[in-house]
Amino acid sequence: MSTKERTSEEELTLVDSVHENEIILYNDDVNTFQHVIKTLIAVCEHTPQQAEQCSLIVHYKGKCSVKSGSLSDLKPRCAKLIQAGLSAEIV
Repeated sequence: MSTKERTSEEELTLVDSVHENEIILYNDDVNTFQHVIKTLIAVCEHTPQQAEQCSLIVHYKGKCSVKSGSLSDLKPRCAKLIQAGLSAEIV
């Protein structure tokens, strides 16, 4: 194994260990695009464009990662999304 390959593997391992948790937002038949967009802007601090893109991904793919970070940061955000009537969980 060359030095370059070893370094790449070490970097991948470091990136994987730094990657913490994510809030996954799921599609539903209840909430409007506008409600989802406004909620993502308020709760996840998305820009309007980010929020719109996430809402479209959720609509067409069924789910989307909307925020990543530490569990202590994500728990209250996920709770607010759920309180707003959205379907979300931390993974």
